[in-house]
Amino acid sequence: MTTFSEFGVPAVLTTALADLGITTPFPIQAATLPDSLAGRDVLGRGRTGSGKTYAFVLPVLARLASSKSPRRPGRPRALILAPTRELATQIEATMAPLAAKLGLRTLTVFGGVGANPQIKGLKAGVDVLVACPGRLDDHLRNGHASLDSIEITVLDEADHMADLGFLPVVRRLMDQTPREGQRMLFSATLDNGVDVLVKRFLHKPVTHSVDSATEAPVQMDHHVLHVRGDDRFPVLVDLLAAPGRTVVFTRTKRRAKVLTRQLNQAGVPAVELHGNLAQNARNRNLAAFSDGTAETLVATDIAARGIHVDDVALVIHADPPVEHKAYLHRSGRTARAGARGTVVTLMTDDQQSEVRDLTRKAGVRPTTSRTRPGDPLLSELAPGERVFVAPRQAAVEAPASSSASSASSADGDAPAGAGRSRRGRGRGRGAGRPAESRPEQVASTTRHGEGRAQRPRTEQGAGGRQSQGSGGGRGRRGGTGSTPVHTSQSRGSGSSSGQARPASAGGAAAFSAGTRVGGRRSGR
Repeated sequence: MTTFSEFGVPAVLTTALADLGITTPFPIQAATLPDSLAGRDVLGRGRTGSGKTYAFVLPVLARLASSKSPRRPGRPRALILAPTRELATQIEATMAPLAAKLGLRTLTVFGGVGANPQIKGLKAGVDVLVACPGRLDDHLRNGHASLDSIEITVLDEADHMADLGFLPVVRRLMDQTPREGQRMLFSATLDNGVDVLVKRFLHKPVTHSVDSATEAPVQMDHHVLHVRGDDRFPVLVDLLAAPGRTVVFTRTKRRAKVLTRQLNQAGVPAVELHGNLAQNARNRNLAAFSDGTAETLVATDIAARGIHVDDVALVIHADPPVEHKAYLHRSGRTARAGARGTVVTLMTDDQQSEVRDLTRKAGVRPTTSRTRPGDPLLSELAPGERVFVAPRQAAVEAPASSSASSASSADGDAPAGAGRSRRGRGRGRGAGRPAESRPEQVASTTRHGEGRAQRPRTEQGAGGRQSQGSGGGRGRRGGTGSTPVHTSQSRGSGSSSGQARPASAGGAAAFSAGTRVGGRRSGR
């Protein structure tokens, strides 16, 4: 079995990787490291989740560690360009512990947050700059940085940058880096103008294709649940009330926001991620999803690329995507790094032909089943005891969206603070409060921090048994110590918490409306 050391990765880095439990290279890393560590330009093609980050982080750090060039104010030595703020943040988080072992300094630069800390960081000197194109371009135009000392450049998720319209600014940035520097480009596909970047900026690149983006991982199980319109929400609640992290995709920002509120009202702690959220809200919601405070993330396609959270066992397409590539990228939030995962698409009668065409183009053969609330199949897809929590402890609130923040999360070139909602102003008053808190929503629980229990209330239409039990390991859903309040029988019994519908039938109706696959797309 080949190790990182055999590829020439410096001992200090292999030791740091071992400390993180990483000892065996993934295929994309094994394929590219010999060439990238040798200083060659590399074109790496592979789907998201295939291990590309370490494939370029290791040669970047190894090159800088062996370089004699000093760190200088305003002149980074390595540049990594990423299409979204979240991806840039995750790249830097992956790299930071390794860079620290080498005494190298890293910095992230993206829009949607204040520019002054970034300007100070650039002035202090940085070895590796991880940046989104728009904000970096602003800093260069304002004289806060220069790219004339860049020794190695990486373009990550280049096809996604093309999809978001960033190729002109990317070309402008690349033109400012020294031509003799090493360059690496990683992309799932080479369409939408990515090939132009390759021809223009990479010198005799060595191409490595691993884990094709046009094929679904073999570790991924695909299911289509054919449901009636008014059953979509209770079926979704049943799946999400089981243990474990789940990412739910909607087509529009508004639907993500509405569905998040409805889930919290139904006792399923959820947070949202879409382009209408201010950066601090995105960070807070991703943190809540990562630490288990809320095990459901409701997102638009903004989360289909570059978001990595460990142990996402289930992805649900609440709204089937329009394009098959979007289906694969969304689904790629699970079955990452060799783990198994399950993908569920909710389909109503009027979506049958579109979903059939979508999965055919995606190269998957899903198991299609007609499903109603209470179907034992739901227990097979999402095993475990169903637990609900009172809305007051259900989730970390995401600030209400603002028209000023309609810019995509892709780069966030809006001025600092743009899109900050009224509720999120001041000292973060929205943090920790529920998305909604109505007394009739969920059977009661002991209040957080108090010994006084509320009087149990049975919901209209909720046929499941009421319980004040321990939740069978599901207490993580409450995050802050909330007591689970409404637990269905365990999955093996054939009973399912699809019975536990939210008190308002209007919520399910709103969720079921306007979901045709070919419907008008809104921004992310």
